[in-house]
Amino acid sequence: MVQPTNSTPRNIIETIQTRRSIRTYLQEPLNQEDLRTILRLASLAPSSANIQPWRFVVIQNKELQLSLRAVAHDQQQITNAPAIIVLYSNMEDSLAHVEETVHPGMGAEQIKLRAEGMRQRFGQMSIEQRAHWANAQANIALGFLLLAAHGLGYATSPMLGFQPDKVKELLGLPTYVEIAAIIALGRAAEEGFSSHRHLLERISRFED
Repeated sequence: MVQPTNSTPRNIIETIQTRRSIRTYLQEPLNQEDLRTILRLASLAPSSANIQPWRFVVIQNKELQLSLRAVAHDQQQITNAPAIIVLYSNMEDSLAHVEETVHPGMGAEQIKLRAEGMRQRFGQMSIEQRAHWANAQANIALGFLLLAAHGLGYATSPMLGFQPDKVKELLGLPTYVEIAAIIALGRAAEEGFSSHRHLLERISRFED
């Protein structure tokens, strides 16, 4: 089981209720064990058929962060945060290693059959269709990552404003992957805005 290192974790209700996006961060190095814990917790997100197509690029290099900011609409938190995480999905890599996603308790024969079935199922899609499907799965991991970080006392700011092709080129990513988000991560140097959301009655309908 993943254990926090230097942070006292919040309970899940408090974590959800108090999380907010932060754009200004304390200028201090990130605890690397906490960083690995956050990524590991994000990787525990559910995915269809347990395919786990999400991948993470962690950037803690100011020069590279400056280059990334230039292709992400000059958002200040990219260079202000001690760490940046680029979360993307790579369905082609997932299919190439699909045996690793089948529970080992199923046995060798079932692993083989399920892997073959997955490759046949997704082989009927185009690369673009697979990428789009995988990106929806990666967004589940994004939610887990944001809550895991806040639960351990870190702030985040998820960003969707960037030039995907240029980000891929900068990071050496395959052209066929899809980027779910760029996330700034660090200790908050501001409170940020409290949550302002629709009333439950505005967004929900209950059928008896």
